[in-house]
Amino acid sequence: MNWTIIIDYFAAHWLEIAGTVTTVLGIWLTTRRTLLCWPVVLAADVIYLVVFYRAQLLSDALLQVFFLAFTLYGWWHWWQGVREEGEVRIVPLTASSLLVAVVAGAAGSIVLGELAKHLHAALPYLDAALASYSLVASWWQARKHTANWWLWIVVDLVYIGEYLYKDLWPTALLYAGLVALAVLGLRDWKRAEAAGRESGVMYSEGPALMPAPPSATGDLE
Repeated sequence: MNWTIIIDYFAAHWLEIAGTVTTVLGIWLTTRRTLLCWPVVLAADVIYLVVFYRAQLLSDALLQVFFLAFTLYGWWHWWQGVREEGEVRIVPLTASSLLVAVVAGAAGSIVLGELAKHLHAALPYLDAALASYSLVASWWQARKHTANWWLWIVVDLVYIGEYLYKDLWPTALLYAGLVALAVLGLRDWKRAEAAGRESGVMYSEGPALMPAPPSATGDLE
């Protein structure tokens, strides 16, 4: 084994490798519903913003700016919930919110697709749709909706196919790992949501929450 080649590779790509490791760690912490996930995800957002900017992938860099905004909001929103309720409680996604998100994702796909086409991207509308619905998934994650994991699974599976088509096998393998983490997150969040229903806790997307009855005020974990 030529260690010089390996060392040179890590020296040249250390920032991208750090972004990958930080992303995986951040997603795993998110599946655990811990506030620590947000500073880790924020670090990953900043790292990839720099990576994409250096590579002159300006559309991807711009997307990271949106992710930064959603990450800061999610961190604040989860912190508010923990301060008021003592933990990160899952909030069901309403039909109206689902409809708005689907329409917003479709509109974003068209707008970003036209921009990507103007920039001569290889798969402009597919990339745009994936980016747009990634933002929807990030928003749902910030709002504590279990549905975010379903959407991440779909988006990441399509990403795998796209990267295989582009012969980006290592990246496709990374996204396969992200799908596995999304499945883990879906399982854990559904368990927490079921525990909340069984304990009698009522959830709402609005600011008002009906407290649990005296017999069900314990920890939901």
